[in-house]
Amino acid sequence: METRKIAEFQKTVWNFYEARGRHGLPWRLPEADGSFDPYKILVSEVMLQQTQVPRVLPKYEEFLAKFPDVGSLARTKLGDVLAVWGGLGYNRRAKFLWQAAQKIEQDFAGIFPQEAAELQKLPGIGSNTAGAIIAYSFNWPEIFIETNIRTVFIHHFFEDKKGVSDKEIVELVEKTIDKSEPRLWFWALMDYGSFLKQTVGNLNKASKSYAKQSKFKGSRRQLRGEIIRQLLAEPAGKTGFTISDERLEAVLTELVREGLIEQHSKIYSISR
Repeated sequence: METRKIAEFQKTVWNFYEARGRHGLPWRLPEADGSFDPYKILVSEVMLQQTQVPRVLPKYEEFLAKFPDVGSLARTKLGDVLAVWGGLGYNRRAKFLWQAAQKIEQDFAGIFPQEAAELQKLPGIGSNTAGAIIAYSFNWPEIFIETNIRTVFIHHFFEDKKGVSDKEIVELVEKTIDKSEPRLWFWALMDYGSFLKQTVGNLNKASKSYAKQSKFKGSRRQLRGEIIRQLLAEPAGKTGFTISDERLEAVLTELVREGLIEQHSKIYSISR
């Protein structure tokens, strides 16, 4: 790519961020010493997976008030984590976050990993989430992509093209990244991508990685969430559910297999 084209693209992104960036998001605010807590970045990144910012904001604050650091999260019970998580959906994310905190405590002596390969050893953390944690926490130019970033690059470099691969996008992310300010640069890309989604439409349909999200109402996701909600309301466990759904037994088996709930005889309860 030509140097001039790179400079023009960077100018577009930076100009948007300066004028309309979401500068006040709580996970973008530094600590008193100017650093960024990787634990808080981890919490925000896991919460933001498949969940919109407005829904995450109150839960993020509530979660950190209850579990302000890795140690406090690692030492609690899964049920306590799920209770705070309620309303965000995809409860496996809460379990992965809880397990990640335990692994950091047990395998890394409570010290947050700073390398992508080490971060990916944590439950539920893939290469892109690891890259985001590194870029945002340590301001290092680690390359990653997600839906908003895909949107920006498809809009600018793949007009009218279908089946755009992540490999093609990653190559452009590498060529255009502002290595002097990677943290701000990725925030700018995220905000610009979010804006494009609202104004241009869902450009991710042109991505080879695109998969249409199913409707929530009547879905297995809704059923899973309702089972968790009912079990949280009865910590001692229960044998029956006020749910009329032919998928109930299969979903209960699924939740037991995933370790989110336990079954002892005919009694189901949240895993400890």
